[in-house]
Amino acid sequence: MIRVSVCVITYNHEKFVAKMLDSLLMQQTTFDYEIIVGDDCSKDNTASILKDYEQRYPGKVRLLLQPKNLGLNGKFNALQTFAMAKGEYIAQFDGDDYLTSPHKLQKQVEMLDVNPHYSASYHNAMAIYDDNSAPSHLVNISNKKSEITEDDLIGEDELTFIATSSLMFRREEFAQNPDPEWTNLSTSGDIPRNIMFASRGPIGYIDEVMSVYRKNRGGASFADNHHSSDFLFNRIQLYSNINRHFNYKYDARLRKNIATYYYKLLFAKQFEDNYWAKLKYAMKYLYLAKPDGERKKEVIRDFILPPLLQKAYSFIAIGTYKIRSKA
Repeated sequence: MIRVSVCVITYNHEKFVAKMLDSLLMQQTTFDYEIIVGDDCSKDNTASILKDYEQRYPGKVRLLLQPKNLGLNGKFNALQTFAMAKGEYIAQFDGDDYLTSPHKLQKQVEMLDVNPHYSASYHNAMAIYDDNSAPSHLVNISNKKSEITEDDLIGEDELTFIATSSLMFRREEFAQNPDPEWTNLSTSGDIPRNIMFASRGPIGYIDEVMSVYRKNRGGASFADNHHSSDFLFNRIQLYSNINRHFNYKYDARLRKNIATYYYKLLFAKQFEDNYWAKLKYAMKYLYLAKPDGERKKEVIRDFILPPLLQKAYSFIAIGTYKIRSKA
């Protein structure tokens, strides 16, 4: 009997996937587990590497090689990979991550076995940056509760303290309660899915670092471009859908969350010279966030005042400063 189906999602991971698979094959368990790799039509040598592992570990490693890229940051590829799973539990991984503990699968199965009311389990992970653009850090530094609920995952800011490589969930429960259709519009798979899990039961936490979440320039996390209007509009849509799904139970928090993305639209490269677009999004931001003090004045001055008045304001401000500095 297979207890765990390990689902690995790959796309252009030729530099990393061998380390991912080796870390899975070294897991020490008292049960059988399978490894299913769904490759989203990689353009590099990833598929060849996967075929080599499949030949070396027949029956242990199974492949789903997509004939074309399914898009949406690998979400549809992931769903098709989950559908091939036979285990009681599913553990999801990206092909550029890897495990640092040989006991990860065993510990999470034990937690879920003794807590049948848990919808899922997760642990801490280390985030590393291949290009050294930031120092390594723990993914979960803010929430150390032994179990979390939907309330812990919905906030005024985007709460992402569950690494993909740390999550394990119940296959049958997921099959019976698939993600709502609106989640397929989101470029993020993890955020809505984790909230849906938590809405059906607590997610148990193991306070150990047992995997690495790799941020590389070709990875999905770098597709989250906070200077791109496409990404920002997608996040606004995601959190608006979450708000509706929960019948506006978390409306106060989510309005401020959504407001953050309207504020970021003011600096999106697509609207760099578009006063009217900035005016619209500035008004949306002020309505939703209701900021006080300097932030409100700044938004009105920089994005609501017409360009001619902005120049006049700057001229007066500079003149006043020069007069005061001479006094």
